[in-house]
Amino acid sequence: MGKIIAVANQKGGVGKTTTSINLAAGLAVKGKKVLIIDADPQGNATSGFGIDKNDLDHTIYELILGECTVRDCMISNAVENISVIPANVNLAAAEIETIGMDNKEYILKNEIDYVRDDFDYIIIDCPPSLNMLTINAMTTADSVLVPIQCEFYALEGLSQLIHTINLVRDRLNPELDIEGVVFTMYDARTNLSAQVVENVKENLRQRIYNTVIPRNVRLAEAPSFGMPITLYDPKSAGAEAYIKLAEEVIASDEE
Repeated sequence: MGKIIAVANQKGGVGKTTTSINLAAGLAVKGKKVLIIDADPQGNATSGFGIDKNDLDHTIYELILGECTVRDCMISNAVENISVIPANVNLAAAEIETIGMDNKEYILKNEIDYVRDDFDYIIIDCPPSLNMLTINAMTTADSVLVPIQCEFYALEGLSQLIHTINLVRDRLNPELDIEGVVFTMYDARTNLSAQVVENVKENLRQRIYNTVIPRNVRLAEAPSFGMPITLYDPKSAGAEAYIKLAEEVIASDEE
């Protein structure tokens, strides 16, 4: 049975989609079969794998509305070992469309259960807000991975996210854990990045990954070419960091 990890932080611009795409790619490099679910109406995880998000008949939006099956909307082997459930701007209407639906918090979970055994890992890229889509991701997931940008306001909003995770655990998904925190956009040339890491370590009781994702030009370029960093520049510092993160994730599951 595949492990499901939701990548979430309601603060935008923290490297959430970059982490979703490239953690999936790192796991794939390690021979794992991965499904990535784009639950963000911006559809950046979709285009990050070279998929034209505006030219799709079936996306996660149609899946949530019951207009297609999970296999209808899945793009198998978008890159080697990685399949994608895509999203586009239509998904922004899902919040309104699901008003009044029974068990609307479990729509995604009920669909993903059909394919869970086909994958080693399922990564859900959550939207940068705590809405119905994020709740659906958390009821589907086994754990939540939280990317934190190495900047002054890193901890802002984090307590709200942890509160939401705890609420979901109490009321909707008692199995939900916090997978851990990963630092992104680390700049070794500045004191600030090191101070942020220390500050978070002092204030968080959650697991913090040893791997730190550096600020890396090649990482920033890769999505515009529709490739994860492991394909775009496998020798870059960004690619090496995400493969190390994937190794940590795999190792923690084998403990």
